[in-house]
Amino acid sequence: MQLPKLNFSTEFDFKIKQDKDTFFIYDSVRKMWLVLTPEEWVRQHWVAYFLIIKAKNASSLILEQKLELNSTTKRLDLLVTHRTKAQILVELKAPNVKLTEKQFEQIARYNSVIEAPEIILSNGLQHIYAKYDDGQYRFELFEF
Repeated sequence: MQLPKLNFSTEFDFKIKQDKDTFFIYDSVRKMWLVLTPEEWVRQHWVAYFLIIKAKNASSLILEQKLELNSTTKRLDLLVTHRTKAQILVELKAPNVKLTEKQFEQIARYNSVIEAPEIILSNGLQHIYAKYDDGQYRFELFEF
């Protein structure tokens, strides 16, 4: 399986296995093997980034949690917490998905429920980081 090199300053070592025609990647937070989709490839890079580079505890990472929004059930990709309080909401896309205003609006809607002070929108190649303050988002440069 040809996996794209993603835009992170560190190369992470992942456990990957193959069963017939399907590849799997080990999720060290959920302690299980997951089908290696392009979006999961990006998610596992972010998990490794927060665990290894930012030295977050695995218990502070919430992955693929259900979210009620306007009477519909959605799923957040990754939430980083600090002492159980939302800190960074991360919305992930596959590397071939172009990041647009539509995706930013999606994460902003999710954040209207989560209320994290920071958000990241990423397809693994491009990362958009913003802080939420005084009812508006401020985009900032962020080194990954």
